[in-house]
Amino acid sequence: MEKAAAERSREAEAGRRAAGNGRKTKKLLLIEDEPELAASLRDCLQGEGYRVEMAADGEGGLELATRDYFDLIILDLTFPGRSALEVCRELRQQLITAPILMLSARSQTIDKVLGLKIGADDYVTKPFDMLEVLARIEAHLRRAPSGSGRPGAIYQFGTIRVDMRRAEVFRNGSPVALSAREFQLLKYFIEHRGATLSRKELLKEVWGYGGAPSTRTVDVHVFALRRKLELDPSQPQFFQTIIRLGYKFLG
Repeated sequence: MEKAAAERSREAEAGRRAAGNGRKTKKLLLIEDEPELAASLRDCLQGEGYRVEMAADGEGGLELATRDYFDLIILDLTFPGRSALEVCRELRQQLITAPILMLSARSQTIDKVLGLKIGADDYVTKPFDMLEVLARIEAHLRRAPSGSGRPGAIYQFGTIRVDMRRAEVFRNGSPVALSAREFQLLKYFIEHRGATLSRKELLKEVWGYGGAPSTRTVDVHVFALRRKLELDPSQPQFFQTIIRLGYKFLG
């Protein structure tokens, strides 16, 4: 009971600090098998206002990363079972683009190089200064575009549930029929939630158009998503128009 109460107290304090900083709380995934180090990192990160999920091995880390959305992943190079390098490679193969910060011992130079080659963004050598870890995390979060981390296999907003792997969408538990292009557009919006997306970018990334044809293709498809997924399409909550710039998804 005391342990649970202490954990709730830490989370509450983290929330207060994040609110005081006036920033949106970022969610981090920590894959670390050393209990003391994991607890120390978690407490420090929560103290800075971050939300932290933890896994003690590669399989657990992969399950969390593909099921939920994280802004950044901290990955120790040494843990039992599936190797950290395999986990890093699998994360990138699953199109999870959240920055990956590796924790490594000084003797793991070759593994560090391999990790960077297969998709890790940075590494910190153990023993490390916690302030350095925080500085590296903040730097990567600043550089990462809003919503850069791929959402997990299941993504929910409002009463909408999106199964990314099956390309299925449900509203209040009932299936919603989307065309292939509508689903691709929805997926792109989700992967870039919070970012203002121009019609030109959407035409290029979703339709594959090299230029910007004089067509209302994007508008028509956004209207279709609003009609099928918004509670009130005339006053959209999720798919918002940014005048003269494009659209923004706020799911």
